[in-house]
Amino acid sequence: MTDIDTSGVDGPHGGQPVRHAGADLDEATAVVVMVHGRGATARSILGMAGEFGTDDVAYLAPSASRNTWYPHSFMEETSENQPHLDSALDFVGSVVDAAADAVGHERVLLLGFSQGACLSSEWVARNARRYGGLVGFSGGLIGPEGTPREYDGDLDGTPVFLGCSDVDPHIPLERVKETTEVLSGLGAEVDERIYEGMGHGVNEDELAAAKEMVASLEPAGE
Repeated sequence: MTDIDTSGVDGPHGGQPVRHAGADLDEATAVVVMVHGRGATARSILGMAGEFGTDDVAYLAPSASRNTWYPHSFMEETSENQPHLDSALDFVGSVVDAAADAVGHERVLLLGFSQGACLSSEWVARNARRYGGLVGFSGGLIGPEGTPREYDGDLDGTPVFLGCSDVDPHIPLERVKETTEVLSGLGAEVDERIYEGMGHGVNEDELAAAKEMVASLEPAGE
């Protein structure tokens, strides 16, 4: 049974549950941390795990308080989203730490949609090191235009997939481009794909790219 203690997380997300699918954490060879969007649930994004079909992967999905990681747009002043934002970043970090303790950072992949993609991207940038990967569906780094991107660390070849529509009503194309530039500058290998006229969602090409990244986490020959 996979059970992660989040009582040490400060702020509104402290003590929130972590949902689980796939292999038990103590038996997994890799972990995908799945971060849901605004108004969605951990169980809903775990449904995507069925698309990936890997037997030895544990899927962990933190549950936001009231199903929302932070109250305002990710483009607002960061202070406007506190204390929820710092609490959310702390929560994601606690789940990643538990995953890395089990399988190592290089076999942990973060995946998020919308608000969850923004949160995952920001967490990875703030905690740069070699991970198994980052998948951001319709999201980008957090903060208003002109936010200084003074991140430390080295992503050291971490594979990153960023997919988004060119006309997403919530995610400006410029922010996706900025996120690609920043993560590349931190040493990530970024695959950015922009889809014409898609809107705010996830398409089959994105799912296929994510599936390939998840499959690559498993040790060769397994």
